[in-house]
Amino acid sequence: MISIIVNIAANNAIGFENKLLYWLPNDMKRFKQLTTGHTIVMGRKTFESLPKGALPNRRNIVISRQKELRLENAECFTSLQEALAHCDHHEEIYIIGGASIYEQAIPFADRLLITQVDNVPEKADTFFPTIDATIWKITKKESYPADEKHQYPYCFIDYERMCI
Repeated sequence: MISIIVNIAANNAIGFENKLLYWLPNDMKRFKQLTTGHTIVMGRKTFESLPKGALPNRRNIVISRQKELRLENAECFTSLQEALAHCDHHEEIYIIGGASIYEQAIPFADRLLITQVDNVPEKADTFFPTIDATIWKITKKESYPADEKHQYPYCFIDYERMCI
């Protein structure tokens, strides 16, 4: 099972200057709950954006064109296909960014786990691909209002690939 997990703005923006656009405690809790004990796959820049390096209690896989790259507590591969080839068929794999890795992973993904923030940021330089409604169907949607810890309303939206 390959899942893409991402926090996106209303205009599909996901980042600015290698940082997340939104800090949503409930999104972080959901991310941790879903990915702990599983494999996470990310690009090098996403790995470098993690404040403490490799995320604990997960198999961390980093994709980079740098063939000799070595990162503490992470496995490095030069392509998404190479990384996936080193995963067992029974592993739950979560693709966690960035934009290039998401773009490459969509054809392989079984699920999209989206946190949709009801806001368009002033500045963004990284975007998530458009979700094609002919390929993906919504299987679950939970909406939440803005509150003291969440500046904007948001939804958790789970998609599954439709069988063709």
